[in-house]
Amino acid sequence: MYRHLIPRYPHRVSAGTVLLKGGLVVLSRWPVTRSRFVRFPLTAPARPEYLMRKGALVVTVDTDDGEVVVINTHLSANRDDDWSAENRYTDIARTELGVLARQVAAVDPGAPVVVTGDLNVPRDSVVLREFLNETGLRDVLAGDARPTYRPTPGWPNPPAFDHILVRPPMTGAAQLVFQDEVTLADGRHAYLSDHYGVEADLILRPAG
Repeated sequence: MYRHLIPRYPHRVSAGTVLLKGGLVVLSRWPVTRSRFVRFPLTAPARPEYLMRKGALVVTVDTDDGEVVVINTHLSANRDDDWSAENRYTDIARTELGVLARQVAAVDPGAPVVVTGDLNVPRDSVVLREFLNETGLRDVLAGDARPTYRPTPGWPNPPAFDHILVRPPMTGAAQLVFQDEVTLADGRHAYLSDHYGVEADLILRPAG
């Protein structure tokens, strides 16, 4: 419905929700040749994500330098704000990351892969480390401790939840964007999201 606002991205794939607003969207300058949605299992405890069709949107993009598989996702939130190994939400994150790991493993080993989105786990969490070790992915923001969730007076130091993970030999660098208020069409000032944006420049196959 907003195609006139994004003319530079003519190729679009989305996965909707059942009742609540949200979902996953991939916009591309290049053709999307394949796409599918993989839903996460409904694990305890009961939470709003049951209505959101949480999962992963797996798309193959035919770029000028060859095909790239992009796995766009949004994991369940940790409503305890506790990412220790013993927390009840840690098992949920591990289960959902396991689904992503199987999607990565199903891609041809020689194909470039990008896993991106709000993983709802900090960059230094044990489950993310397990996931990176299992899949061989690399975090292009590794070592960057800046929050990607917009700090609030009640939560002045949130973790970095948003990630761009790539499979070598792909490399890249990233920066945080959309951190400031913008002026809307009606003159109001607002932030675009409760998260910052993450902009990345990725190199599919480094020279040499």
